[in-house]
Amino acid sequence: MTYDLGPPFLIRLKPVLRLTEDKFMGICRLNEALRFELTSKGDLVVMAPEGSGSGSRNFDLSGDFVQWVRADGTGVGFGSSAGFRLPNGAIRGPDLAWIRRERWEALTREQQERFAPICPDFVVELRSRTDPLPFLHRKMEEYIANGARLGWLIDPYQKRVYIYRPGEPVEQLDNPQTVSGDAELPGFVLEVAKLWV
Repeated sequence: MTYDLGPPFLIRLKPVLRLTEDKFMGICRLNEALRFELTSKGDLVVMAPEGSGSGSRNFDLSGDFVQWVRADGTGVGFGSSAGFRLPNGAIRGPDLAWIRRERWEALTREQQERFAPICPDFVVELRSRTDPLPFLHRKMEEYIANGARLGWLIDPYQKRVYIYRPGEPVEQLDNPQTVSGDAELPGFVLEVAKLWV
C-alpha cells in the first residue's frame, strides 16, 4: 500500500490577510513538518514533506553538487530548506540553488540570514511523486522571469530533464544519462540516470 501525501495546495489569503515575512517565517516554524512557499500574489503554498525515495534522490543530487561548488569556488550553494524572496515578491524554496559569490556577498548579513532578497543564478526542482508537472513548470518559469540564468526540472518518473534559460525555449531531454551545467556552471555534469525510478 502506498501513502499519497497529496500535491501542493494553495491557500488564498488576500484581501483578508497579508503575510509579512516575519509572519510567514512564524508559520514555517510552527509547522516544521510541512514546507511552505508564498506566491507573488500573497497566497500560501502548502507542501507535504517529500517521501523517502524522493529524499534519497535529493540527497544524491545535493551531494554531487556540493563537490562541484567546493571545487569551483565561484558561488554559494543551497539545499532544499533555503528560501529566497524573488524580485516579484514570492518566497520560493528550490530543491537546489546556487548564487554567484559576488551577488551573495553584496547582501547584508541580516538579508542572508532571512529569506534572501535575491533570485538564485541556478535552480533545480526534483519532481516528487505528488508534484504536478504544471506546478513545477510554472515555478521554473517564475525563476527565469525573476533572474535565474539556468534551471533544471528533473522528472525521475518520466526520465526527463527540462532545461530553462532566459530568452530560449525549454529544452527537453528524454532519458539522458548526464546533463551539463555549461556555460553557467563550467565543468558541472550531473549523472541524472542514477535518479531515475
